[in-house]
Amino acid sequence: MSRIRSGGLTRRHLLKGTAAAGAVGLAAPFIVKGSLASSGELNFLGWAGYDEFPQVFAAFEKKTGIKIKFTGLGSQDEMLAQAKTGAATNGSFDISEPTVDRLSNWAENGFLQAWDEKKINIDGVEPSMSTGKLATAMTADGKRIASPSVWGTEALMYNTAEVKLEYGKASLGDLFDDKYAGKLVLRGHSGLAAAGRWLEAQGKLPFPWDDSYVDEAKMVKNWDEALKFAVSKRKNIAQFWSNENEAQGAFRTNGCVIGFNWDSSAGSLLKENFPIGYLAPKEGAFGWLQNFVLLKGAKNLEQAHAWVSWINTPEGSNLWGHAFGSNPCAKGAVDLMEPAAKKFFQAAYPGDALSKLWWWPAQQSWFVAKRTEYAKKFVSA
Repeated sequence: MSRIRSGGLTRRHLLKGTAAAGAVGLAAPFIVKGSLASSGELNFLGWAGYDEFPQVFAAFEKKTGIKIKFTGLGSQDEMLAQAKTGAATNGSFDISEPTVDRLSNWAENGFLQAWDEKKINIDGVEPSMSTGKLATAMTADGKRIASPSVWGTEALMYNTAEVKLEYGKASLGDLFDDKYAGKLVLRGHSGLAAAGRWLEAQGKLPFPWDDSYVDEAKMVKNWDEALKFAVSKRKNIAQFWSNENEAQGAFRTNGCVIGFNWDSSAGSLLKENFPIGYLAPKEGAFGWLQNFVLLKGAKNLEQAHAWVSWINTPEGSNLWGHAFGSNPCAKGAVDLMEPAAKKFFQAAYPGDALSKLWWWPAQQSWFVAKRTEYAKKFVSA
């Protein structure tokens, strides 16, 4: 996943941990303001690999009578590909959940329609999640096309029984240390980005790394260097991951001891009492933000608005964040979070780690196409 730059200070108030599983019974009765939805169904194209989604859907159905029909895919590239088959416009699905840096890919293909802000409780969202540059990315033609759902990071994940890392010293460069030969797991494109940002920190790139996202000529020169370096370390990689199941399996069954992974992957393994650590590198963890979008061909409009309105309450946001093993976006969700999760985040983002978060820049279609070419070269090397 990848995201867009936003200020980090207000996020300190959100890093209180994942949602408490027992929060459903504590929440006040839910009312779908401005919506007539009290039954029916909602067709949801989302992320695969999260076992607790059914519990959240059941809680929502209990509140509203609306049944969620969920289809999960392993990556948003797959979601976008599915949308391109007609799924976004022919009524097969009502909503999806891409990341903020990829919203333009959906919008430029005519796959989205605007949300009615009066019906989605948008005021329930933490201001830091929907203002500034994020707000710009979430609008098209002056109308809101996205509502924040969860956010998190991609950073250093490691087996604590075999790898020892210390904040301030731990670096993106540790991923490519030869002492982990045959025990490294990466995702193709974000592994290259990790290599690129490490090379930038070493003064070994021709241009600033962020220039790669706005200038194709600079992107090619920077990514050529990142690819050259990453391929020189190809023998160290035991496995590439592209979804949650693969990322977790790399540690659980395939002998990997270090990788660049989502915080949700670490959270899932910790639930199994697996010896996993998760730590921001000194160059800064990669930040991501997901959003609900209303598809152009959506048939169940009232039900879609009811779902997002509920997610923008402390209860719904808390449960959705817990299901992902990530951070919720609604005001007040922090009050429902459990101490164990706070401990996880304090360990993951110590010291000045939050101020160093690097939010994925917006990725236009030309960039995604080029990025995919580089990732394929890396994986097949």
